[in-house]
Amino acid sequence: MADRIVITSAGIITALGAGINANHKALLNKTSGLKHPVHLKTRYSDDFLMGEIDLSDDELSAKLSLPTGNNGYTRTTLIALIAMQELMNNIDNKLPGDNLAFINANTVGGMCSVENMYLDFISEQTEGPFINYIDTLDCAESTHNICNYFGIKPFTATISTACSSSASAIMMGARLIQQGVVERAICGGCDALSRFTLNGFHSLKNVSKDACKPFDQSRLGLNLGEAAGYILLEKESDAIARGANIIGVLSGYSNTNDAHHPTAPSPEGDGALRTMQLALKKAVLEPDAIGYVNAHGTATFNNDESEGKALQRLFNGNVPPFSSTKPYTGHTLAAAGAIEGIFSLLALKEQKILPNLNFKNKMEELDIAPVTEAIEAEFDHVLSNSFGFGGSNVSLIFSKA
Repeated sequence: MADRIVITSAGIITALGAGINANHKALLNKTSGLKHPVHLKTRYSDDFLMGEIDLSDDELSAKLSLPTGNNGYTRTTLIALIAMQELMNNIDNKLPGDNLAFINANTVGGMCSVENMYLDFISEQTEGPFINYIDTLDCAESTHNICNYFGIKPFTATISTACSSSASAIMMGARLIQQGVVERAICGGCDALSRFTLNGFHSLKNVSKDACKPFDQSRLGLNLGEAAGYILLEKESDAIARGANIIGVLSGYSNTNDAHHPTAPSPEGDGALRTMQLALKKAVLEPDAIGYVNAHGTATFNNDESEGKALQRLFNGNVPPFSSTKPYTGHTLAAAGAIEGIFSLLALKEQKILPNLNFKNKMEELDIAPVTEAIEAEFDHVLSNSFGFGGSNVSLIFSKA
């Protein structure tokens, strides 16, 4: 039997707080992190709720023992370092220094910082704080600075597949391990709020001024959020050999592409259905083995209908309990797949289905409705979906150790 890929450490920061415990408590208590932004400087501060992390850049820097002020670290990198710090602190027994991969996901690089310095960049100035941020717009800026901060020299890659980015990173890490390229992989993603992102989604009429309502008939769109999340993957035999605590198993994964539309999924959920089917095949599981689905659930008109129809088709009318956790954190873009993967692992550990906030009315197009209360249940496998622009679909299956 092939060696299983297991998760042995994790780290997270979202609008719910820094650390796994803070996030878990908020999920079970149905406490949302959505609020009007304070740190993002935008004319829409009073109009839109967002999943903003309740720490300034200087406060984040101080937690990392970095200089405050314009220190050259973007907000994206700072929150990524906080999440990575928890992962590193939670590692049982020291990792071997080599044969490690770091697969990071991001969508808009350091735009959160660069957009505030636009006038400086286009001026003829040759000195000033903005000089420290010249190279930070690239999506790999956070990847590079994370490796430098922790003094690791791994095999690196930066993934950008829109909203499925960190789920793609997790899948890539697992494949590198299974193919013998590396022994271990730290995988996840990060994204900070920016005016660029908000204005872009607003132009698509995808942003709700109220708290989002995934799978609700009266849903009006998503709330944006910022977050970072990472997990450590390794073979089960290697984890046991070094005495590591095994959190869970990554038993299945798959990615597909709709090839349907730049921003809209296929109406009947063809791509979503295919990637879920392939993830189950990889895990050697039948659909009825899934006890909970952590849905992508953006609360946009197109996604919820498409994903809901795909779930009905996959489970042939007998859909297991499902929910979206985006009303807690907002849609965190490149970080979404990783933080929701961690939420899935927490659900497995506590044997509790996570509730879907703000749901009242079942969609007319669907025969199913999400779970609205934390429910105790016995289940061994969770299906976690991440679907991005361009039809980039990823499904991950997490299983009990």
